[in-house]
Amino acid sequence: MGRSILIVDDDELMRSFFCSVLAEEGYRIEEAKDGKEALGRLIGGEFDLVVTDLRMPDMSGIDLMREAGKTNRDCRWIVVTAHGSIGNAVEAMKAGAADYLTKPLGSPEDLRHVVRRVLRETEKEERISLLSEEVGKRFPPVEMIFLGEKMKEVSRLVREVSPTPATVLITGASGTGKEVMARVIHGLSPRRDGPFVAVQCSALPEALLESELFGHERGAFTGATASRKGRFELADGGTIFLDEIGDIPPSVQVKLLRVLQEREFERVGGTRSLSIDVRILSATNRDLKSEIASGKFREDLYYRLNVFPIALPPLSERREAILPLAEFFSRKFAESFGKPVPGISDEGRNALLLYRWTGNVRELQNVIERAVILAGGDIDVSHLNLEVEADSPPPGEGLLRTQEREAIRRILDEEGGNRRRTAERLGISVRTLQYRIKEHGL
Repeated sequence: MGRSILIVDDDELMRSFFCSVLAEEGYRIEEAKDGKEALGRLIGGEFDLVVTDLRMPDMSGIDLMREAGKTNRDCRWIVVTAHGSIGNAVEAMKAGAADYLTKPLGSPEDLRHVVRRVLRETEKEERISLLSEEVGKRFPPVEMIFLGEKMKEVSRLVREVSPTPATVLITGASGTGKEVMARVIHGLSPRRDGPFVAVQCSALPEALLESELFGHERGAFTGATASRKGRFELADGGTIFLDEIGDIPPSVQVKLLRVLQEREFERVGGTRSLSIDVRILSATNRDLKSEIASGKFREDLYYRLNVFPIALPPLSERREAILPLAEFFSRKFAESFGKPVPGISDEGRNALLLYRWTGNVRELQNVIERAVILAGGDIDVSHLNLEVEADSPPPGEGLLRTQEREAIRRILDEEGGNRRRTAERLGISVRTLQYRIKEHGL
């Protein structure tokens, strides 16, 4: 069913005109002859938009908007005012109206145009809200992402480049959080209200990748029964994130280079050039300079992509983040599985800190997900199923050893020697911290 609109006007002819014009557009229309009737309909039903006259007996359009806003805050408003009453229109906008119309209207198209624009904005806000909710469920909070000394420089770079239109290349091992970082950059940019479109380049064969990125025209290939927009068109006005950019084939590299240079492309099977306004972020776990040397990656494309490089350190180099991330994932999965949020035993914390984490944050997430499923109470070593390598100290001999000594010292310095806050950041008890400080000679 289409969007629902309530028309409010004490002038029956004007009300009827508005209703007929908008009904032709496929909207679900209801009408009210005054503010009191409109208020009853708004309380009893759900509307995406209200088009109301400004001057009506008993209750003005602005008064109606303010009264209805107490119970129906999601509804958008268009106020209709007499020609020349710009002051009233400004007052309506200050009160929360999305737009206004002056009557008499020049043509029915004036009404259609304003309604379409307001409802498009509504749809955009709904998409952003859903995206924000999804991101909040999937990824840790920003302050947790940037935990650790090694991430301080990354945080500085991200905050400097985000407000600019610069193309960014994010490098790092698999599972270090390259897509998360791209989403942070998008979220801190002026394009935050636009779409964020992610493409996993390595997941698609060459023929499908070109169509996925640039779209195709009807009949471009077998099975192309209709024209289709590509990811670049869908990202117009926002950000596109090209993950594993090192895996794209040479034919697609040529087309991508043109997009970077001219912000233009043609759909597969098309002849018309399409212009787009898109910020390009990309990521790879490959050494692209080696790929250039072997002839697999274009050097000119590399320099276009690598305008602003950001390198993400492995999880083994930001151990301060391991326990906070583990606790975040345990909460997330416990809520998802409908289980009580588990704690993590001292032995379990020890194992998490000593493990190598070659799969980085993604591996940590998978390990905690499995542990939450297995654990009846707190997560213990047996639920983690981690194999600590032979050169690591056994769990009973210390919470932190060679690698952890510097972490304790650094966090103590950052917290001005406050042991309680240091213990909280490390996810251990103050008593355990005091023992480790003594053991490490700190």
